[in-house]
Amino acid sequence: MARALTAPPWLTEGLRPRSAPVPWAAAARASVALAAPLAVGTATGRPGYGALVSMGALSGVIGDTADAYRMRVFNIAVPQLFGALGMLFGTLVFGTGWTAVVTVTVVALVSGMISSIGAVASVSGLLLLLNAVVGAGLPLPSPWWLPPALLLLGGLVVLTLTLLAWPLRLGVPERAVVAGTYRAAADLLAAAGTPEYDGRRHALTQSLNQSYDLLLARRARRHGRSPTLARLLAQLNALIPVVEAAPAAQLRPPEFGPLPADYPAAVRALADAVERDRAGPAPPLALPSPAGPSTRALVEAIEHAATVAYEASPAPYAADDRLGRPARLAVRARRAARALLLSGASWRYGLRLALCIGLAQVLVSVIAVPRSYWVALTVTFVMKPDFGSVFSRAVLRAFGTAAGLLIAIPVLAEVPHGWWDVPVMAVLATLIPVLSAKGYAFQTAAITPVILLLSDLLNHQGFHLVLPRLYDSLIGCGISLLAGYLLWPESWHTRIGDRLADAVQDTASYVSLAFATGPGPDEPAARARYRRRLYRDLSAVRSEFQRALTEPPPVGARARAWWPVVIAVERIVDTTTATRVRIEHGAPVPTTAEVAAVTRELADLAEALRTGERLPEARPDALSPDCALARLHHEVRAARAVAAPLP
Repeated sequence: MARALTAPPWLTEGLRPRSAPVPWAAAARASVALAAPLAVGTATGRPGYGALVSMGALSGVIGDTADAYRMRVFNIAVPQLFGALGMLFGTLVFGTGWTAVVTVTVVALVSGMISSIGAVASVSGLLLLLNAVVGAGLPLPSPWWLPPALLLLGGLVVLTLTLLAWPLRLGVPERAVVAGTYRAAADLLAAAGTPEYDGRRHALTQSLNQSYDLLLARRARRHGRSPTLARLLAQLNALIPVVEAAPAAQLRPPEFGPLPADYPAAVRALADAVERDRAGPAPPLALPSPAGPSTRALVEAIEHAATVAYEASPAPYAADDRLGRPARLAVRARRAARALLLSGASWRYGLRLALCIGLAQVLVSVIAVPRSYWVALTVTFVMKPDFGSVFSRAVLRAFGTAAGLLIAIPVLAEVPHGWWDVPVMAVLATLIPVLSAKGYAFQTAAITPVILLLSDLLNHQGFHLVLPRLYDSLIGCGISLLAGYLLWPESWHTRIGDRLADAVQDTASYVSLAFATGPGPDEPAARARYRRRLYRDLSAVRSEFQRALTEPPPVGARARAWWPVVIAVERIVDTTTATRVRIEHGAPVPTTAEVAAVTRELADLAEALRTGERLPEARPDALSPDCALARLHHEVRAARAVAAPLP
């Protein structure tokens, strides 16, 4: 009986809090940024103005997710401009009936389309629609330009607080991110030969993605002019041979025993040198003598990384070798605009969001719903494309709102308006960064009482806001589930199989490239670039599958059935990298026939995953047990065995 009453994993997965450190600095900034405007508004007799400034500050707090200060300026300022524009549209159509419905629906279409461009565009689209809904649903101070201006002032408060430490911490966040990647590589080496290896490798991939995204975004604007940036990129690129040698260490023969702890310790020492910005001659490394191709490759990689880590002035363009130079901002802007207008996914999501917002606006226009803007606000948050699955977001939003209302009830019922609002807001605001790191439901629980308190300062409904907000949230979640999930075939016929098939096909191409015998000075760099792209794609596939695991059947059940194939493909890529590294340090070179046999079986697997047809029988084994690719062939056969019975 107890087992029958247990909630299914796809329902409870998002309610488990993630392990994350407490962001004390972010909590302090949020407290000051949201409480100070209320204090000024109360002191001047304009609490509504203070509430609007705090609302703009809330948007800035939510958007402040970057590490480097230059990126934080971009991440806060750009979405604030879109948020002010949305507030302007909403204010102009307030009280206009069906004109407001049409306007907000069109804004939803634009918001959905621009959200598909990237992370900053996603937050910009969110604030564009969010503030348009608020402006169209709440009576705000006049004239028309005042609410957008107050919102921008709130964003400026957050930006100012964020940048106060910039002169004292110049370059520190960038160094910390690169050093964190070095430590992730050390953790991976420490996990070689243990069950923790796969999890550590995934963590390293995420850390590499974060570091390259941060540094390459800056390089597009400052390339060749920043010695600090050139040095950090050189240090990050110098870590790649260590990353490539890690799979070889993982696949060492058992007779060599566990990997000595001196190797990860040496990489951690390099992480400290990067973080503390040390320069000069590299200290001697006390590494054990190599015991085969795997450790020989690892020793050479660590020694090279040590030389670069301590080098004071690397060549400014040396960092281009691994990933190539990024496109100029103008080129990337044209690509983004082309993707926005011509991408089927962009239009599908824009229409999907517009349909849900339109239904919400029509519903509250036909049926008398007090302060009906909350319905559309709920739809806006639930339908964001990068927050996870629509189904799980709707469920988590309902739970999070209910929890947030429990916090808001004593505040709205017992706290009198006036100066008491300031300390209460200071406390509630600290919860936003702290709980946001725990998960979507926890973020919703933290934001809900803050928005309710700010709304109450604008419309003075007090405790009577609580139950209508719960009903409105449930209505918004219901609209999202019906019009944003159930009515769309892609919700039920997920494309995770296609994504996985593409990854397998790319893996086959990587195998061919890894063991190509053609000459060329750019061959190692080309392999490194392809491997980095493949690992990034596999990380995206893993994230897509993890989102699918939170869906109800049949999507969640199918994702769980295919999950072992994802792990198997990652092992194939690791084994390919390890084999290539061993070849470069004395292991036998595979023949063309051996490479062709492996790639052929991978191509068959990709085709079966893409079409859903039965996986053809493996061809007669042309590879001997002692050939150069025997271990790789074993991993491919294992992946085919896992995939063969899948639907």
